[in-house]
Amino acid sequence: MNIQQIKKVGVLGMGLMGSGIAQVIAEAGYQTIFRDVDQKILDKGYGAIESNLAKAVSKSKITPEFKEKTLKNLRGTTRLEDLADCDFIMEAVPEIIELKKQMFKELDKICKPETVFASNTSSFSITEMAASVSRSEKFVGLHFFSPVPMMKLVEVIKSVVISEETFRLAFDFAKSIGKTPVVAKDVPGFIVNAIVTVYLVEAVRYLENGFASIEDIDQAMKLGCGYPMGPFALFDLAGIDVMYRGINSLYEITKDNRYFPPSLLKKMVNAGYLGRKTGKGFYDYSTDPAKPNNFITLG
Repeated sequence: MNIQQIKKVGVLGMGLMGSGIAQVIAEAGYQTIFRDVDQKILDKGYGAIESNLAKAVSKSKITPEFKEKTLKNLRGTTRLEDLADCDFIMEAVPEIIELKKQMFKELDKICKPETVFASNTSSFSITEMAASVSRSEKFVGLHFFSPVPMMKLVEVIKSVVISEETFRLAFDFAKSIGKTPVVAKDVPGFIVNAIVTVYLVEAVRYLENGFASIEDIDQAMKLGCGYPMGPFALFDLAGIDVMYRGINSLYEITKDNRYFPPSLLKKMVNAGYLGRKTGKGFYDYSTDPAKPNNFITLG
């Protein structure tokens, strides 16, 4: 299969990542069918896409016609069987490896032999997931970054069992939806998460110890390292719950103490402080500009 033969793409999961992935695929002109087990989640994800596109129209980034064309490329379902005729399937279900493997096992039975499977996992072994299906050579990792419509990078994970044809197809597919692909080996955390998680965990620990404030740490990393945003602004943008799950998953896989998730993150998730999407995280977004929520005062 080549990139021109991909006409219909399936997306598994319509949470924050899944809805973002579905949006950029539909924007690129592909027929996109998104599936979740819960109709409410489907409706919420579709609503998020509509809202994103409406904001883009209001800012003159896209035309109303482009918005309508994109929405026409989207269709939701709760039936896994409705993905049977897809040419390419992107998985973005919760970061539970047995759940992901089960989804692919079921799809393996109903999809046509040439269908390519791709996982958006941020930490699990692509080789292990590929081994759960009969088409392991047609299984690839495509790791997107949150928020998907804004972030240009996609890591293309090259496992030991993938065929060169599938790898090239996945690489070209990422480019076709406006992303910049990079190649990563099938190791825990791939490239970005393996490196940035240490930085993010250390930033939270530094805050917990009262060494500096949220605002000063962010400002220091922006101005001192030239980063576009500091670690806490990044947590809030990506979603603290999403980041916490990724950090915890990486720790559980590697048992590397550098990835041990700080308790503050779990407390924030339990309290609903998830970042921009809930209006409160490390910063309070009820004001403009946002103000830091200094949970820990300096001594």
